[in-house]
Amino acid sequence: MKPALSYACKDYPGMEACPGHFVAETEGELWKLMELHATIAHEEDPGAWSAEDRAYIGTLIKS
Repeated sequence: MKPALSYACKDYPGMEACPGHFVAETEGELWKLMELHATIAHEEDPGAWSAEDRAYIGTLIKS
């Protein structure tokens, strides 16, 4: 079994108060959860995230 991947929204600068924390088996699944959270909780459009933003967010994913 693969190790689970996780992302905590509070790790992103400026989001320290956010309790969002997601765990998934695959990176693709985790990104979908993170994007859904950003849309609902933060009214963001993940489609507007730059390649640099996505690269930085990727560094915050833990296994």
